[in-house]
Amino acid sequence: MKQKIIAVVGGKKVGKTTTIEKLIHELASRSYKVAVIKHISEPEFTIDTPGKDTYRFAQHGARTIIAMAPNEVVTIEKGNTCEVPLSSLLKKCKDSDVILIEGFKKIVAKKATIQKIVVVKSQEEAASALQTYNPILAFSGSYNTEKINSNIPYVDSTKNPKKLADIVQTIL
Repeated sequence: MKQKIIAVVGGKKVGKTTTIEKLIHELASRSYKVAVIKHISEPEFTIDTPGKDTYRFAQHGARTIIAMAPNEVVTIEKGNTCEVPLSSLLKKCKDSDVILIEGFKKIVAKKATIQKIVVVKSQEEAASALQTYNPILAFSGSYNTEKINSNIPYVDSTKNPKKLADIVQTIL
């Protein structure tokens, strides 16, 4: 099976994370190996915790810090992330069947190789998405896009996550 990349896009507070959570659960229950890449736009955000050893190592100049605990391995790479191409992040997910991407709207908008699930809460957002994103695999969110007469299926991921996973599975 060829690895598939699906971007979950939409405005702030529309339900992108919830949609991804539901998809992860459904796809993992069907034995797919799922990876997620999340773009965080908050300039001061850090996954690292001040005062912890990994944080202290970075403060002293380490550019890459790898921490291993009993149930996970974390790699922290310090530097200017504006220069990190999406392709580099995708390579880190090489053992996955499906890669779900949250964010990166401008990068993924017109990439034909990346299917999109667009999460919307209004007719205006849906209409804008039809102009902005290509290809759109499905719509989700609180606004039912069946009212706009597009040929793109609508599934409320909170009410019918199995149906959304079924749509995703058609491209796997």
